[in-house]
Amino acid sequence: MSASALLLTWKNPVFRNLFTFFAHPQSRAVGLVFAVDSLLFGSWVSHIPWVKEKLHLNDGQLGLVLFAMPAGLFLMNPMTGFLIGRYGASKVTIWSGFAFALAALLPINAPSVSLLAAGLFVLGMTGALLNVAMNTCATEVEQAFGQHIMSSCHGMWSLGGMLGAAGTGLAIWMGMHPSVHMLLISVLLLLIVSWVRADLSAIPKGEKAPAAKFGLAKPTPALILMIITGLCIAMGEGLAFDWSAIYLKETAHASPEVAALGFAGFAGAMTLGRFVGDTIIPRWGGRLLLRIGAVIAAAGLLLAYYIPTPSAALTGFMMLGLGCSLGAPILYAASMRLPGIPPATGLATYATLSFMGFLAGPPLIGFVAQGYGLSYGLLGIAVLQMLAFFTTKKI
Repeated sequence: MSASALLLTWKNPVFRNLFTFFAHPQSRAVGLVFAVDSLLFGSWVSHIPWVKEKLHLNDGQLGLVLFAMPAGLFLMNPMTGFLIGRYGASKVTIWSGFAFALAALLPINAPSVSLLAAGLFVLGMTGALLNVAMNTCATEVEQAFGQHIMSSCHGMWSLGGMLGAAGTGLAIWMGMHPSVHMLLISVLLLLIVSWVRADLSAIPKGEKAPAAKFGLAKPTPALILMIITGLCIAMGEGLAFDWSAIYLKETAHASPEVAALGFAGFAGAMTLGRFVGDTIIPRWGGRLLLRIGAVIAAAGLLLAYYIPTPSAALTGFMMLGLGCSLGAPILYAASMRLPGIPPATGLATYATLSFMGFLAGPPLIGFVAQGYGLSYGLLGIAVLQMLAFFTTKKI
């Protein structure tokens, strides 16, 4: 049998893993939560250019108001380990999913900059709690059923973001008002979480661990290096989420419909990498894959920087997505295996500080764009990807 034929057969280990993932009720339930979380978030970020124009914001002002989301995250994450330890990851996932769906209606309908910031703050809080809770659920499924699902769950998250961005492009083409579109996506999230509620509740709790308390874990050298690596990778992801559409529209001179596809291309490549991840991570090792990914991500950003055309920029964002794809699955899972630290607390600590790159990176890029141009923001993130290449060597 040829290599191409083998790739397409169900006997291929990638397909076997995916079949097991979707056939298992608890794995599928957690994956669907990952997907609709990103579907909603991807829909929101694709509407950022519309919000920017509606409120007459320049790049610097947009960058400043986007800081409200990491502020909400920073406030909430120190409490997530305690809440999950007390009420259980499944229950927290369900209720934070409902809250996140409702919070997403705030920024898109904000009539002023101050209310936009308030809405983003609430969205950051609810999103932070859902992020830690659903990742903890994924780890509990791995422990209880002996499956590798973390990368596939993050693949579902990327798939949701891709569909969200693509759906936004379709909604723009159809002339649908952004507020109506976000309302439909929020209702969909509420329905999906309600549908999988029973399967989520059936997830056995993880192995006995030290009791989680308010606050973050005490930093260790391994955790610090993980955070630095994750922060660099997350800033690449944040760039694609918040600035890909704007870069394609304003720098690469793409049409609004094509600009909305910039994040879709990024998320599509990331989805592919993550669905393969549960097969190749155990075989190749996380460190090597993280270093290969850093090189690919940096090369993609340099391509978009030096050739600012729609086709080259779309290709560059796809390379960025592929390069960043395995960062979160590898590092999130590793943060929950730190000796002497409760899994939810280790994840909350890593997520708080590394995810700040995802949320705080785009505002910083906005300041750079205001002073020097958005192209230099891409160049700076390319440098950070190479920094991740070197810090990964010591993890």
